[in-house]
Amino acid sequence: MSDPVYARFGKAELILRDELAIDRTLLANERTLMAYLRSGAALLIAGISIIHFSQQGWFLAVGAACLPGGVVTTLIGVLRYRKMNKAISSVREAAANSGAKSEGGDGP
Repeated sequence: MSDPVYARFGKAELILRDELAIDRTLLANERTLMAYLRSGAALLIAGISIIHFSQQGWFLAVGAACLPGGVVTTLIGVLRYRKMNKAISSVREAAANSGAKSEGGDGP
């Protein structure tokens, strides 16, 4: 998997439809990050609550398992967000660079 996901778009100028699609993808990426963060926070809160109110050993173990689960969920979400954001930004920058080159070559 040596080629980036959006490498095929780097060779051509983006039209309005493509720019809007990138904007929608950015918003979807942010929504996905928020869902990961919400899930991670819910696991952390659940783990702390279970540990605080537990009376039995197995219940304490379930609460203790929720804590690293929440941290891992948050980290996975942040890493996926950064990776996708980098890919989207590279497409937008490549399109801006190709657009600037084509505009510069048309002048007198």
